[in-house]
Amino acid sequence: MDNLFRLKDLSVKEINDILDLANKCKDGTYDNYLKDKIIANCFFEPSTRTQYSFNTAQLRLGMKVISFNSDNSSLKKGESFYDTIKTFESFNIDGIVIRDRKDHYYEELKNIHIPILNAGDGASDHPTQSLLDLLTIRNEFGHFEGLNIAIVGDIKYSRVAHSNIEIMERLGMNCYVSGPEEYREEGYKFIDFDKAIEQMDIIMLLRVQHERHEQKMQLSLEEYHRDYGLTMERVNRMKDNAIIMHPAPFNRMVEIADDVVECDKSRIFKQIENGVLVRMAVILKTIGGM
Repeated sequence: MDNLFRLKDLSVKEINDILDLANKCKDGTYDNYLKDKIIANCFFEPSTRTQYSFNTAQLRLGMKVISFNSDNSSLKKGESFYDTIKTFESFNIDGIVIRDRKDHYYEELKNIHIPILNAGDGASDHPTQSLLDLLTIRNEFGHFEGLNIAIVGDIKYSRVAHSNIEIMERLGMNCYVSGPEEYREEGYKFIDFDKAIEQMDIIMLLRVQHERHEQKMQLSLEEYHRDYGLTMERVNRMKDNAIIMHPAPFNRMVEIADDVVECDKSRIFKQIENGVLVRMAVILKTIGGM
């Protein structure tokens, strides 16, 4: 695997191979495996979980890590996105992790010849988030085929939703969306939220991505929580073996109640834990040549 831009580019077998390798990373087998490699993390958009779980994964692999700060870079002097990335390639590093606000930013980087790992592009794709979600689901249920998932919230502006739905359907899952009408998209199967609560194996919540909106949300935060927030009353109506997921960051008392975040059905922090393993695996596949 030369680069990781989007999961659409990978076969089902390749995806399962990554998940298998991620699970093998749990016991320290690959700690310090890439101790002679150098990698740069270039985040042109704010991030906590993705940036620092990549960083943790790299440190576990023994890599030397360069962390790029766009606010203190030559971007402020007018340097282009391409020239910034080309500069890092010229340092003779072994790979680069990039997040940017622009959809498909990697199309501008065809003349970059080191591995690129997409840490999120605009509202289009977030491949490693989808992989950690898949790892969490497969480790929970043991399979994908026939599982029912409802992704709830700001579908229109969510790269997580867009990445997940495509690959989950390829893996045999039944994907539904729910949430305010203003954030729906054509082409997806819609389900009423309270109906989804009782029927789905997985409820995946999304935050409202106000920073991507051109207009203010029609609902107030209180109304959103009333209509689409996951409360303990709703949790108690879920199937016995159903789980709750969220890519985070989550907004407490908007899409999720305080007492739901770490309830028995929640796998939110397990997702974050799995993120390190998945990012170790994709680095091993690209830079490690596995």
